[in-house]
Amino acid sequence: MALQLQDISIVAPGFKGINTEDSPLAQEASFADVADNTIIDRRGRMASRKGRTLLTTTDTELNNQPVNAIGKYKDDAGNAKLFFTGNNKILSNAVTITDETPGSYTITADDWKIVNFNDNLYFFQSGHEPLVYNNTLGAVTKMSSIAGAAAVTSAMYGDEVIGAWGRLWTANMAADKSTIYWSDLQLGAQWSGGSSGSIDISDSWPDGHDEIVGLAAHNSLLIIFGRHSIITYSGADSPSTMAIQDTITGVGCVGRDSIQYTGIDLLFLSDTGLRSLGRTIQEKSMPLTERSLHVKTQMTAYIQTETLAYRAVYSPENGFYLLHFQDVGVTYCFDLRGELDDGSYRVTRWTATIFDSFFRDKDDGTLYMGTTEGICTYSGYTDNGAKYRFKYSSPSLAFGDSSRLKFLKKIKPTLVGGNGETAIVSWAYDFAQTKAFASFPVGNESTAFYGIDEYNIAEYNSGALATRKSINANGSGEVIAISFEIDITGFPVSLQELNILATIGKVT
Repeated sequence: MALQLQDISIVAPGFKGINTEDSPLAQEASFADVADNTIIDRRGRMASRKGRTLLTTTDTELNNQPVNAIGKYKDDAGNAKLFFTGNNKILSNAVTITDETPGSYTITADDWKIVNFNDNLYFFQSGHEPLVYNNTLGAVTKMSSIAGAAAVTSAMYGDEVIGAWGRLWTANMAADKSTIYWSDLQLGAQWSGGSSGSIDISDSWPDGHDEIVGLAAHNSLLIIFGRHSIITYSGADSPSTMAIQDTITGVGCVGRDSIQYTGIDLLFLSDTGLRSLGRTIQEKSMPLTERSLHVKTQMTAYIQTETLAYRAVYSPENGFYLLHFQDVGVTYCFDLRGELDDGSYRVTRWTATIFDSFFRDKDDGTLYMGTTEGICTYSGYTDNGAKYRFKYSSPSLAFGDSSRLKFLKKIKPTLVGGNGETAIVSWAYDFAQTKAFASFPVGNESTAFYGIDEYNIAEYNSGALATRKSINANGSGEVIAISFEIDITGFPVSLQELNILATIGKVT
């Protein structure tokens, strides 16, 4: 009796992102077991991420130390200047780095929070007097030296600062983790008099004790993120009358910089993964949603061992939220263009990344990255001239019946882009680590785009490169996993489709 031939056609392989939580046999073929150095593009395809393009040519002042914070000064007159911090210095000029540290000012750490507010750029860090820059001053200046400064004392040297409702708010001081200070209205250097003030929330934590990690202004509420809980205050536009609106117990934030506003929501990293703080609904409750359900175990393991600061950024231009774990050099890329049925985001993973900070320029959408090399932008398709590897692995495929033997006959990948690189397709049976593989060259690309180098936002013209290959395969087993790899060396790649042919044998 002839064996039954079956065909699995996976259109846009991995378009639901990584799933390392569910049983491999229970997963849809639209998930991926591995999706390294990839994004989900606007067409729903798994595609290569962009690389980092180094702007810095002279980094003597940085001395190979990481850029840990980036911010941009801009005033109403249109004056603008990019600042960043590293090597215990305040720096500017992404190309030839310039030291802007005030004289007789000693910096002993590099975990600054930089905020542009009311025609001033403010630098805050626990244990350090805040610094200020504006176009009139022409130099970074200690806050206490600003005209009209008041009560600039160590009591308000916070690790967190936001600009909201016409004033600065700061918290997380070295010796005080439960007090929030706010400046006078429109006067970021005045911390006494007028409508300035402070509040101690040590008796308001729902679990009895916590410490402030971060602040956010969302939906007319002041959000106070503790390590293990969250408190929201209403009426923060008039601080003297604000009151507790809601408390959330058992969920907090583990990283100040993970808090990112997406326009309609707040994302933050808890000790069990990425969460969002939903919009306030009519009954005034604050719903929480888990966004990293399909990589929860892996992320939680990273959180438990991370010793450095978490770095994150939201880029509406790219439609993603990046969350970087510095200790392991792994960046999770959450696609925010839509949700899966369980409310989680599609997620891919970037490996061997060396990001130490992120900054999105609101003026033009440029995504800056701070590294030990200096200042980079998210652009091009190399990492400062070096290649990186696109990797995809399917979940285990049972062709509808995991009890029967499968004899793999052909694998037919379709990919777009690549330009002369060698692609590798491999397959393994029954969760084996040993794989069989075949390689094939991708043809050379001529004119690929209408003057745009981002294949995932542009239409291909007639010179676009689409490669379709039919690979003979062998072996047998109850389940099959298919993998695809290719180096990214200056040209993007997307995996369009996988067709897998196998004959179905007897029950094992």
